[in-house]
Amino acid sequence: MRARAHSASALTVALEAAGERGAEIRTLDLRRTLLPMYNPDVEVAETGEVREALAAVEWANAFVLATPDYHGSMSGAMKNFLDHFWTEFAGKVFTYVCASHEKGLTAMDQMRTAVRQCYGWSLPYGVAVNPEEDLDAEGNVTRAATIKRLRMLARDLTIYGTLISEQFERDLLSDDTHSFAARYRK
Repeated sequence: MRARAHSASALTVALEAAGERGAEIRTLDLRRTLLPMYNPDVEVAETGEVREALAAVEWANAFVLATPDYHGSMSGAMKNFLDHFWTEFAGKVFTYVCASHEKGLTAMDQMRTAVRQCYGWSLPYGVAVNPEEDLDAEGNVTRAATIKRLRMLARDLTIYGTLISEQFERDLLSDDTHSFAARYRK
């Protein structure tokens, strides 16, 4: 939620690289799109923020989830986002960016676990950025090795996001009952 979030700086590098590879990019900034706390017993109010987030989730085929490492976990805003739209994540591809003074592994693993429980697909790796080593005083990612990894992440998300999305759509249109997508047919 920080104004100059380190994870957002890394996300910018990844999204720019995905755009260079032809991906259409939209950013859902949870600092500006404040979702109400998810409560499964309460019908979510149709706020502008919820509609905006739902439209972004339904539009996207692939996601880069970016979060700081808060005590070895994802931010509360990220967890709340994942709780709100879990049914819409099925068949979509995800990857992860984490700002961490450690390696961000547990935060990325927890996001990966949440996405798997929502029947989304995850790339098998994410990228952690260490604010002290990877960013300059203005918060820009400057370490060449980190930029290279973020660009690799963007490339793989663009390629595999397209492949899996296209196959999931074919499975939705198919009459094959032996596809997991069969449970999402309308």
